Amino acid sequence: MKVIESGTFAPAVDGSAEYVEHVRVPALSFGTYSIPAGQPDDQVPHAEDEVYAVVSGRGRFTSGGTTVEVGPGVSLFVPKGEEHRFHDVTEDLTVLVFFAPPYSGRG
Repeated sequence: MKVIESGTFAPAVDGSAEYVEHVRVPALSFGTYSIPAGQPDDQVPHAEDEVYAVVSGRGRFTSGGTTVEVGPGVSLFVPKGEEHRFHDVTEDLTVLVFFAPPYSGRG
């Protein structure tokens, strides 16, 4: 077992969005994505399937041509290669992120 300190809002030093990986095993990786209110999410499509679980904050999310409101308790699945992003972040957003297979850093 491994106890993981995660789900805490922690933007990059310059105040931009920040992804921090907490766990990497052969089948998946897991991290926390922090997006400050008013800041862009400039991610590109990934080579892995992805699940987001919103812990805190509010905003909108667009993927596959559909836009939804997001806030605590909302979870989202994005298949590999699909264009997606958070936007219109009105409250600092903290999101748990699960990649399978592990995040490669490539689109």
